[in-house]
Amino acid sequence: MASMRDIKRRKSSVESTQQITKAMKLVSTVKLQRAKNRAEKVQYYFNGLYTTMSSILSRADGIDHPYLKGKEDGKKAIILVTSNKGLAGGDNSNVVKMITKNEEFTPDNTVIYAIGKKGKDALARSGYPILKDFSEAIEAPTIRDGISVTEELLEKFEKGEIGEIYLAYTFFKNTVSHIPTLLKLLPVEELVDKKSMTEDGEGIKEQVEVKAQNAPMNFEPEDEEALNLLIPKYLSSLIFGALVEAQASENGARMQAMDSATNNASEMIEHLSLLYNRARQGSITQELTEIIAGADAIS
Repeated sequence: MASMRDIKRRKSSVESTQQITKAMKLVSTVKLQRAKNRAEKVQYYFNGLYTTMSSILSRADGIDHPYLKGKEDGKKAIILVTSNKGLAGGDNSNVVKMITKNEEFTPDNTVIYAIGKKGKDALARSGYPILKDFSEAIEAPTIRDGISVTEELLEKFEKGEIGEIYLAYTFFKNTVSHIPTLLKLLPVEELVDKKSMTEDGEGIKEQVEVKAQNAPMNFEPEDEEALNLLIPKYLSSLIFGALVEAQASENGARMQAMDSATNNASEMIEHLSLLYNRARQGSITQELTEIIAGADAIS
């Protein structure tokens, strides 16, 4: 059995850790409320934009526009949205696993545009090339951040260096439910309900096709001019929405992780207190035994 000094030292260490986890939980709770309100406001626009633009682009087959044609030998570009900090449970690892366990995305055919250091570092260790790092954008997302990423991607897409564009992030369903999600942004092949995409790294994948009308899509004034305006706004808005939802998911996951850590620390402190009391009782019993034995020897 460990000595009383060792038990007391370990208990003190756990108590210090518990104070830290309590403080981090409180900070995450406050941040979550702000991020949650922002995410809920953005979701309506996010969902409406994705559905509307997917419907428009899926019916623009006859239009010859560089944004609508992927290049077969082009790389798959993934905009990976994670956090810059850890201690958030599986929030970051689930998004990373969604890519690394998907056979369609290999280090040879995939490039990463990273928003968040945790995802960037994890995929870099797995051999995926990181083309650009926008990690500062996750701290305080703005629409300008989405525009910056969009400009970089569309330039590569027009040149044929990128053949497909995907968005990987954590969808904020509610405070305790955060769903790793993968969206294909360009080129649009079919209209899919955003909420039913990839669930986690184990391959759970459901797709609900939304029936698109067969009516032709007419553009005014010209299709090329309209798409030049619509598609950049479509991409930048979806990226901004993903940043806001990922930020809310991060704080929700960290709040849960710190709550679990605080509860585990309480259980450990209780266990160490019991061990300390047993050791103390044993020490007292041993001293009494020695005193009695010494008294008997003298008499």
